[in-house]
Amino acid sequence: MSEVKNDELIPSAKRLIKSLRDMGYDFSTAVADLIDNSIDAGATEIHVDVQFEGDDSWVSVADNGRGMTTAEIREALRFGSETEYDVKNLGKFGLGLKTASLSQCQVLSVASRSDPKESKISAFCWDLDHIERVNRWEILPIKMDEMHRMLRDPLLKSTGTVVMWQKLDRILGYKHPYGEFARKRMAAMCRELEDHLAMVFHRFLMGETQRKRISIYLNGNSVRPWDPFARNESKTQCLRSTEIPCEFEEISGIVHIEPFILPPKDEFSGRDAWEHASGPKKWNQQQGLYIYRGDRLIQSGGWSRLRTVDEHTKLARIAISFNPELDDAFKINVAKMRVQLPVQIQESIQRVIEPVVRRARDRYDRPSVPRPIPNPPPNPPVVTTGNTPITSTSPTHVTNHEYPTGQARPIVQEHTPGYPGTSQVGLVNTEKLWTLEEIQTKLEAAAEPDERQIISRVFTKLRRLLSG
Repeated sequence: MSEVKNDELIPSAKRLIKSLRDMGYDFSTAVADLIDNSIDAGATEIHVDVQFEGDDSWVSVADNGRGMTTAEIREALRFGSETEYDVKNLGKFGLGLKTASLSQCQVLSVASRSDPKESKISAFCWDLDHIERVNRWEILPIKMDEMHRMLRDPLLKSTGTVVMWQKLDRILGYKHPYGEFARKRMAAMCRELEDHLAMVFHRFLMGETQRKRISIYLNGNSVRPWDPFARNESKTQCLRSTEIPCEFEEISGIVHIEPFILPPKDEFSGRDAWEHASGPKKWNQQQGLYIYRGDRLIQSGGWSRLRTVDEHTKLARIAISFNPELDDAFKINVAKMRVQLPVQIQESIQRVIEPVVRRARDRYDRPSVPRPIPNPPPNPPVVTTGNTPITSTSPTHVTNHEYPTGQARPIVQEHTPGYPGTSQVGLVNTEKLWTLEEIQTKLEAAAEPDERQIISRVFTKLRRLLSG
């Protein structure tokens, strides 16, 4: 009986490589993916240069990391690289360098130098026009005398790697890329890129990781970190951190949660500081969860379906950090642009979030200038029956009390009408004063998870009505 032979089916290069160009990257996230590789290579300086020259425009990312040998470059350029990744690496799938780069350009070149004692520089490129012609997974070697100066010059004095993009069809996006519109588009993309890098890599730029502190330069200008939590502001509140165990398919790890409540506008050190803290997406959209994978920011704001965005909670920002071994639990995608909170720890995260949101709402709602306390209401009318005065039994008014600044004044008083000396079995304590926040807390504690958002929206509307 003859053996059945297995057939290896190699996919069409020109068809598949076109599909891989659409993995969800934009310009900023694609550059950030390259910087991940530089950090994994031990780089301390990363230079991003964007040059507008019409059809000849280019982008380069150069670092001073360990560099790669010729064999390592070839493997790095393979789709689905078999490179073994350390559990702490920012890279993971063996696709980022290629898919991120080719989402923006038609020619991807990589040059590297790994030996500080030798001047040898190895370089190869993916050229989509060549793939289209030959329909094979071929990379092209680049000779030293054929290298673009920005591919070669950064490696003349030290080890490192340079990634270069040319034929920027996805970046320029114009039939006439020499026009003013194309130039303005690229300038706007550079501004967005600077904001993105300052946010995504702020822990690395501030030296807050276990790795060496890094410096990123965009067109020669140092990228300054953007701290989502405005920790340099004296009125920022850093609340108690929490650790939540997480297990997924026999992998276990710890999820760290660190909540912050930022100051309201009038408590910031200045108008410029307030505007800077608003972030790229501005205050309302920057509230919520900041999810970090290995100290690299993946999600910047939003509530991951745990609650909705609310003007009154925009001062709440919460850092959630996990290590890459929990990638499958958080469902990280190739572009590192999407993350989902693991179902098994959502309720634990919700319990941490709720008191933070309430405190943030209280801080937002408190009046900037203390409101005057109104005069007490007149005494209830007295009715005389014979010689015995009887006080009216109509519901009493809420009495006014002094409360410390920032503490909500009770606006609801439980009242049980009745007569002195009578027993009011089953009725609540008539001296208890309740705030809206306390009522909301009680309701949310008794509610199901899907009911809590409804309660939150109702109380938000109620506060608006009361403040209006």
